[in-house]
Formats: sequence, structure tokens, C-alpha cells
Amino acid sequence: MAEHVIPHFHNDSGVALIEIGVKEFMCVGAKPPFDHPHIFIDLGAADERVCPYCSTLYRYNPSLHGTDTLPPGHLFVEPMAA
Repeated sequence: MAEHVIPHFHNDSGVALIEIGVKEFMCVGAKPPFDHPHIFIDLGAADERVCPYCSTLYRYNPSLHGTDTLPPGHLFVEPMAA
């Protein structure tokens, strides 16, 4: 069983920079059906990294908690099946 869930972030709004409160995450690009392959990104010792698919710059912000983002609203939540 996984120790923790890896958050997924999207960039439907097309902003150049998204600040996040985690160092390991997945970038999905835009929301489905316009998403790109979901890419695991580990910032490691770095504080920022660019997604190789959509060119979104992700920057670690230690003042954010968990899945919070700046600008707000970039956490991707998989829709529940009906």
C-alpha cells in the first residue's frame, strides 16, 4: 500500500507558473480530454521544475500546505464514476 497519495495538478487556465506545497506530484496538463500523459515530477533538492510536456513551471512554496496552489484551483481531482 502507498505511504501517501501523489497529488495531480492541472493547468487548465494556462498560467506560466503554479506554486505548490509538495515536492513530488503529477502534472496532467489541461483537464481531460485535453490532458497530456500524466508525468511524475520530483523536485528533489530543487525548488522549481518545468513540465516537459506543457512547459508549466512548478515552484515549491513551503508556506503552502499539501495540495494548495497559487494561483488557487489547480489541484486535479479525478471525477467519480456515476
